[in-house]
Amino acid sequence: MNTDGHGSVRQKLARRALERQLEYQQKKAQHLPGHEEGVIAAMQRSSRRVRQTLEQFGSIADDARVIEVGSGAHGLIFEFGAQNSIGVDPLAVSYRHLFPRWQRSATTVAAVGEQLPFRDQSFDIVLCDNVVDHAESPQRIAAELVRVLKPGGLLYFTVNIHHPVYAVAAGVHSGWRALGVPFEVGPFADHTTHLTRETAGRLFAGLPLQILREKTNIDETQARARKQPPRHLGDRLKRVFFKNALYELVARRV
Repeated sequence: MNTDGHGSVRQKLARRALERQLEYQQKKAQHLPGHEEGVIAAMQRSSRRVRQTLEQFGSIADDARVIEVGSGAHGLIFEFGAQNSIGVDPLAVSYRHLFPRWQRSATTVAAVGEQLPFRDQSFDIVLCDNVVDHAESPQRIAAELVRVLKPGGLLYFTVNIHHPVYAVAAGVHSGWRALGVPFEVGPFADHTTHLTRETAGRLFAGLPLQILREKTNIDETQARARKQPPRHLGDRLKRVFFKNALYELVARRV
């Protein structure tokens, strides 16, 4: 469905998600002084965990070419320990100014994941950590992740998944926003889509990948929501309809 000359509904949603993300990170940067070491330590833990996960399926050479698509403000790539590392994000230029302490540890490129400016089969490791549901086309990004991955190379991919009821609610939200209704619900405005377990699993269907590991933490997410004292209606809903569970995929390009 198209709206007007400025592009499709999904394009508008993606632009709005980027605007909100930049506003959020600008506020974080204002409160960062004095807390840099804690942020870096958290980034190191995340990057170390992902690297150890990948190393279960193959060693990572010192000169491996590693790319993170959607490297954002605090991506995995900045503490991954790769000599040849590239982060790709539409807001890369802004993030270099906001967070120079660690953004300089990798080359960053301002580009969208749906159209990566790199040759076919040019990276040994491809990372994409919970970003595609903020973008215009998760399906096209999935295809690009595989396109730039060398045969035998490893892909690490995650995305938040939700009970199907949230996909319906997100569709209603995007519909009224397309009609010009000014009311905006934050969690829906931050995303272009709310993927389910099934839709996340289909992103890589038909692509030349050998799935090495595929898992979710739906059960743990539901259990955590039931233990947490509800602060509002949204928390009560999460006890029945899970939200923000993690889908994780590790695969090898064939």
